[in-house]
Amino acid sequence: MKKQPKDWLKGVLSAYDTVVIGSGLAGMTSANLLAKLGHKVLLAEHHYNMGGMATWFKRKGGHVMDISLHGFPCGMIKTLRKYWSKDISNRVIQLKNVRFDNPQFSINTSFDKVDFTHILRERFGILREVIDEFFTTVRDMNFYDEVVMTTRELFEKYFPGRTDVWRFLMEPITYANGSTLDDPAITYGIVFSNFMDKGVFTYQGGTDHLIKEMKQELLRNGVDIRTHCMVEKIYVDDKAVQGVRINGQDIHCKSVLSNSNILTTIEKLTGEEHFDPEFIKEVKKIRLNNSSCQVYMGIKKGEVVPNVGDLLFSSEADEYCTDKILSKDITSRTFSFYYPDIRPGTNRYSIVSSTNARYEDWANLSESQYKKDKHDLEQTTLDALEKYVPGIRKKVDHVEASTPKTFKRYTLHPSGTSFGTKFEGLKISRDLPNQIKGLFHAGSVGIIMSGWLGAANYGVIVANETDKFLRQLSPSLVTASA
Repeated sequence: MKKQPKDWLKGVLSAYDTVVIGSGLAGMTSANLLAKLGHKVLLAEHHYNMGGMATWFKRKGGHVMDISLHGFPCGMIKTLRKYWSKDISNRVIQLKNVRFDNPQFSINTSFDKVDFTHILRERFGILREVIDEFFTTVRDMNFYDEVVMTTRELFEKYFPGRTDVWRFLMEPITYANGSTLDDPAITYGIVFSNFMDKGVFTYQGGTDHLIKEMKQELLRNGVDIRTHCMVEKIYVDDKAVQGVRINGQDIHCKSVLSNSNILTTIEKLTGEEHFDPEFIKEVKKIRLNNSSCQVYMGIKKGEVVPNVGDLLFSSEADEYCTDKILSKDITSRTFSFYYPDIRPGTNRYSIVSSTNARYEDWANLSESQYKKDKHDLEQTTLDALEKYVPGIRKKVDHVEASTPKTFKRYTLHPSGTSFGTKFEGLKISRDLPNQIKGLFHAGSVGIIMSGWLGAANYGVIVANETDKFLRQLSPSLVTASA
């Protein structure tokens, strides 16, 4: 007898206050906050794993591989404590050795304002008053500011012609959120200032532990979590959300908070016909941000990797160049080193190499060429790593590459974008509820609202707006626990 497929919606309610689409950090954080505020929340995730880009996978030999870079600003501690739990926030630890190695300079830094100020003065010869004015300018930037200058113009103002300084200041942020010199300066300044506060941090226990703890917190707060559940349609009538279709089943809801890509949310899930024509014209102007390639390297049990840094920004390019960073002919890589203290008790090491990439460079390759190019990516990455970890090939027993096609398949993001949209996507995301009552979005947009901290905080902002909307519908609603 043929085995019946599992009903992933078994026991689901017929109606919810909010359906959250997608379990990235913005989706999970918003679902958790809304549940704590007393709302009935359904969290629908199409994949078997939660976390969005903050996730992991396991391979034979005891390997646990984290997706994406493992560094975020110290502001994540406050966000985790306030909107998740003290136990989760207490797991955050600092990465104290960030390295740059390129033809222009080789530097080790704790990646905070004090050390950056010292390096800019002593290594690059920048006057203290110039440094202070630069830090003040970027610190005062806000995501609602009027877009005036680009990051290139910002650097030209304070460090004219100093491409070495530009590289020192810009390269890590490019890997953090996909921003370029020609994007609005606030997309650089806000993220850079967050890191400069106290440095770079990570979660001790690995992403698998973090998402497990978050899942338990969601369940404790009453969120109905459903994995393997694809939201296929958002129902709209008379400019207001009515419900969703998940795995072929209709579910009523008063509001939808989408953690999906903004273009997917508008064009595929909702339908352009429900929006004003002028709004859709602006939607069509949205540019997707870049994607990524990563190479995951698992170290054999019993082998040791010397401490060569926590994050290593390595490059063979003469200067910082967006085109070279995105090129399939790779000259720049960021290595994330996972030592045993990242996952206490495992005594295992792993290394992840990340490069920014263009989807179109990978999308249309033949199957045989795609396999060959992935293999070449793995081998050239090992070659590059040999400089820092001699004999790395003898230490590794698992090597695996992901490309923009991999990210598209996993996340369903158009063009496999790792960083959402360019800056104009933020306004569209914010205006969504003005177009359709009860429709909210907290995906990665505008470059600013990406990365772990940006995503989680955007989830908080939009959850509070969703809560306000629901309370207008039901003024007598009582808050469970904020």
